[in-house]
Parts: sequence; C-alpha cells; structure tokens
Amino acid sequence: MITHADGQVGDAIALENRASQGKGGGRTIPLNTVLRLELERLHAERGGGLSPNTVTVWFHTLYHTLGLTGCSSHSGRRTFITRAAKKVVEAGGSLRDVQQLAGHTSLSMTQRYIEGDSDAKRKLVNLV
Repeated sequence: MITHADGQVGDAIALENRASQGKGGGRTIPLNTVLRLELERLHAERGGGLSPNTVTVWFHTLYHTLGLTGCSSHSGRRTFITRAAKKVVEAGGSLRDVQQLAGHTSLSMTQRYIEGDSDAKRKLVNLV
C-alpha cells in the first residue's frame, strides 16, 4: 500500500477497500514528508518489502521507544484526525477533506474522532 510496483516507497498510501472498514473505504492518502523518509529508511534496512504487519510492528516499536503506553494504530488515527481538523483551514481545505482522508462516509462519523480543546475554545470566544 505504500510502495510502487517497482518496490520503492511512494508519496501516498493506496488503501484498497479490502484493507479498510466499510464498503467504500478505499482511498489514496498523501504521505507526510517526514513519515515517507522514515519509511524509506525502514525499507532500506529491511532490504525491500514492507508488509502491513511490518509497518504495524514498526509503529508499535516507535510508540514504545517514545514511552507512549496504550497506543495503537487506531489511537494514532484519532490523533491524526483531530490535528487535521485543527489545521485544515490553514491548508485551504475543509472538514470534508478530513472526512475523505479518514475514509468516513459522513461528517458525523469524522466528528466522533475529533477531540475538543479548552484553550482553543477560550481563544475562539475571545476572537468573536
């Protein structure tokens, strides 16, 4: 899902329907530049081939190394969606873009993943 046909790490994740929840969850997700560089390094260390399990174990090891307990690929997903929702306007997008990256069929599902921020609420009220 992250390598091209030639085996090199690409610039996006090609997530097929069969690898995601729901009937139409397949999508292409651009890779963060830093993440792409790290995946290229992992790819080179392993001498090729990155299976989904290899990447999952790699993330688990990173979480452990950083001292983050109880983290999973799903908690990383929640963090990504929350941070993307906060930054999407800076990128010239909308919550619909976050919804599509998440592969959700509705904005209401995406909203379930977005955590609130008390400091941001305070700043927002003072801006109005």
